[in-house]
Amino acid sequence: MRKIIFSVMLSVFVAGGASAYQLVSSKELGRGDAKNQNVVVRCTTDTGKVSTTTCSLRRYVKCTGTGATQKCNGWAAWQDLRSPGTEYSDWRGAATACCRAKGLR
Repeated sequence: MRKIIFSVMLSVFVAGGASAYQLVSSKELGRGDAKNQNVVVRCTTDTGKVSTTTCSLRRYVKCTGTGATQKCNGWAAWQDLRSPGTEYSDWRGAATACCRAKGLR
């Protein structure tokens, strides 16, 4: 399995004035398809400074069947690894929820 890591410092503004900084995005590659994607974001403080607190987010490829009949199509919802039972439509929403739960933005 190969792992590709994209290092990006990107300021993103999301609903409610909260912001998160994407630090690392990686995809683990299997036979032709990405199997999962991980994003680590750094939260910001109320004064807008970048905190050392991070949130880890992940999404998986949607697959059905097994073995030779397995078909993978599209991505499952994003999950905050801190509380994997909750799903988010995009990583920004997951980052916002995670940072707010930690008392940050």
